[in-house]
Amino acid sequence: MLQIYNKLLELPLFLGIDRADLAQIVDKTRFGFLKLEPNQTLVEENQKCQLLYFLMSGQMIAQTHSDNRRYSIIEQFHAPNIIQAEHFFGFSQRYTKTFTARTDCSLLSLDKNEVLRLASQHLIFQLNLLGTLATGSQRGSRILWHNEPTTLREQFVRFVVQRCMRPAGEKTINIRMKDLAAELHAPRLNISSLLNSLQADNLLTLSRGRIVIPALEKLIQE
Repeated sequence: MLQIYNKLLELPLFLGIDRADLAQIVDKTRFGFLKLEPNQTLVEENQKCQLLYFLMSGQMIAQTHSDNRRYSIIEQFHAPNIIQAEHFFGFSQRYTKTFTARTDCSLLSLDKNEVLRLASQHLIFQLNLLGTLATGSQRGSRILWHNEPTTLREQFVRFVVQRCMRPAGEKTINIRMKDLAAELHAPRLNISSLLNSLQADNLLTLSRGRIVIPALEKLIQE
């Protein structure tokens, strides 16, 4: 029980809740418990978002496909974390990524009725929930106001950053050179030259149809 308390306190929705209230929440809330083995899928892209999942231990990967299905980006994240809380309410209540276990994972889940009950009974939980949803909205609204890239390298970095959950960590881009050239509106030869230069600087690794960026934050900072 103590381990659940400590893990919940690390999640954004439970920050600031004292242990007495948290003990009451754990005692009266119908949490679902789930364990995943490596390579086991939690949810598929476009699946209806009916449960709010909390990753309590382990590491997972999230894969996102472009609308034309010509490329995808895979990124890793670890516990404690929440699985796409911003899609639990609103116009489109569907997951936009496929989430798969990278290691053994333990998760808790809440259905919508339980989330609404917690929000109505615990002000801090309600404020944390609103803050989480507002943060995602505010980040998205600022994208169009960022400075336009002036070099092909800046274009490539922006292409990756805008399609990832966070601008750090390992990212794998499954894309053909010609499709990347089309996305960046640049000649294929120039794209190839850029990527080989970044590989020579140990900022990424190239293979057929795949680009692996071991640490996106380093690529951004260089």
